[in-house]
Amino acid sequence: MFSHICVGSNDLAQAKTFYDAMFGVLGGTPLMSDPAAGRIAYANKGANFMICSPIDGEPATFANGGTIGFTCDSAEMVDAWHKAGCEAGGASCEDPPGVRDFGGRKLYLAYLRDPEGNKLCALYAMD
Repeated sequence: MFSHICVGSNDLAQAKTFYDAMFGVLGGTPLMSDPAAGRIAYANKGANFMICSPIDGEPATFANGGTIGFTCDSAEMVDAWHKAGCEAGGASCEDPPGVRDFGGRKLYLAYLRDPEGNKLCALYAMD
């Protein structure tokens, strides 16, 4: 359904440190890094994730109520993603990583805020 997701950043160097660590756990690879143009991109399993300086020159902000989710292959991968993100400048948010029951489905989830405040989620479907 999606070709790419893009979030804004006011500090691309800090964003690169955070997303290099996070995508390193998920198996994502750097696709492009062009700080002069204000863009960083990663690829994984046919999907692209970009971090950009706002084109309009205004400060980057995060979406209130928005969450970007990443699929993981195991609960251990979720935990490693969360740890890598926290160690690279992200902040844990919501409840600690763990199992959530969503109408009979068991999901193992972890949430982070990236250095700009964007809310990210790692998800492993246990069923």
